[in-house]
Amino acid sequence: MKIKYILSVIAIVALTQNSFAQYSQDAIRFSQTTNGSTSRIKAVGNAGTAVGGDLSNVSGNPAGLGFFTRSEFSITPEFDGSKSKSNYFGQANSASRNTVNLNNAALVIYNQLSKPAGADKNKGWLSVNYGVGFSRTNDFNQNIHYGGTNNVNSINNYYADQANQFGIDEGTLAGWAYDHQLIDQYALTPTTSEYRANNVGPNTQEAFINRRGSQSSVDFSIGGNYSNKLYLGLGLSFTDIDYTSFSTFYEDGTLSVLENNLPVNRDFSSAYSQNQRTTGTGFTARLGVIYKPTEAVRLGAVFTSPTFYNIDDAYNEGLASQIGNNSTTSNQSDDYTLNYNLRTPLKLAGGASVFIKHFGFITGDVEYVDYSTAHLSSNTDYDGDRIDNPDIKALYKSTINAHVGAEARLTNFFLLRGGYGIQGNARKENGSDIKTVSGGVGLRFGSYYVDATYAHSSGNQNIFPYDVGTASPSAMLRNSNNNGYLTLGYRF
Repeated sequence: MKIKYILSVIAIVALTQNSFAQYSQDAIRFSQTTNGSTSRIKAVGNAGTAVGGDLSNVSGNPAGLGFFTRSEFSITPEFDGSKSKSNYFGQANSASRNTVNLNNAALVIYNQLSKPAGADKNKGWLSVNYGVGFSRTNDFNQNIHYGGTNNVNSINNYYADQANQFGIDEGTLAGWAYDHQLIDQYALTPTTSEYRANNVGPNTQEAFINRRGSQSSVDFSIGGNYSNKLYLGLGLSFTDIDYTSFSTFYEDGTLSVLENNLPVNRDFSSAYSQNQRTTGTGFTARLGVIYKPTEAVRLGAVFTSPTFYNIDDAYNEGLASQIGNNSTTSNQSDDYTLNYNLRTPLKLAGGASVFIKHFGFITGDVEYVDYSTAHLSSNTDYDGDRIDNPDIKALYKSTINAHVGAEARLTNFFLLRGGYGIQGNARKENGSDIKTVSGGVGLRFGSYYVDATYAHSSGNQNIFPYDVGTASPSAMLRNSNNNGYLTLGYRF
């Protein structure tokens, strides 16, 4: 069973042409997180490292908790509209999905420290505040559809490559393809042979991929205020992964098959399905600082440790095909399960904010992440150093995430915000930066407030349905998300 599992997972639809191993992709997928935050910080481009005094600090820079002078609670639901436009051999398609979820909820308890009689109330440690919250850090909900006419090769060429490498044992993908007559054994010499696809002419191909799930964290933070100049904070997050993927690749064309020992051409249809369910739990720590050299300027930095995950993965695949008027032949694997550990990259962020009296502020930050340092731990059932860890180092790179934004207080109760962010491309090839434009408004009613934000993000990506070397076909995807956030908050 373990041997079949190792051979099968290699076939999972890849995000890069050079690697078809499942786990190197998932290591990066689960490393590309963003802080769940309030609508206010979302509106200013998620540039919250040096702002302080926002409930986003519970899951972001914990030093910002030191700015609170009252306790506060907020909840932030989110609407996420994702769309994927594809181009595959010149044919355009699209797919979309809309979801509603909870992006952020947080509570900060203000704890003023007592001072001896006659002591300066603005010197020394003034407060130590505590925060707890929930943060949605990654959203996997996406539908993908692509298709076109492939005049170059067939997925049957991939099955033939698998047969030549690993044989056609019963229960393997290559064995199914051989039994379905999608591939056959051809003589090279009187004593040697190889497996080849039986295709004749072009093939119509179409793929549907449905992804579901999210990453989230429960966050605990503490932040202190020293002399209204220096703010220090520490945070700990317990993280969760819930990811599922259902994909089916269809192909229609013509095969040359033997009937009564004579070659004849017959129309065929095939469907290759792959289903993955991944769950996991982990933990990470954050250490933050904000310093005010002047009353108007805030400088912030936060160190986020690697997240250490324990992950359970289950995968199955199936193949169904029909040739001519024959009945459909189908096979389905059992669930192949595996437990492994993942260490995501650490993150370093720094930023600055400039406050213009009571009129608002301008803020910006940058974050450094080296995705090539993600690491999968080996165990008795899995050798991460065989394929996946070398692939991570070869295919992924370090990058910079940058955010900038501003808030303007137009009246005592109405605020206007805008921002821009770039999430750097983790891949050396076949991807792009993800760019986000955001804007929002805020309303203040005494102890209550309401913030609303709209954000539009977009980026490009190539995916490859199967691996036949340099001739592997690819679909170019342009992914976009239209997100709406609404924060309801109360200070007490």
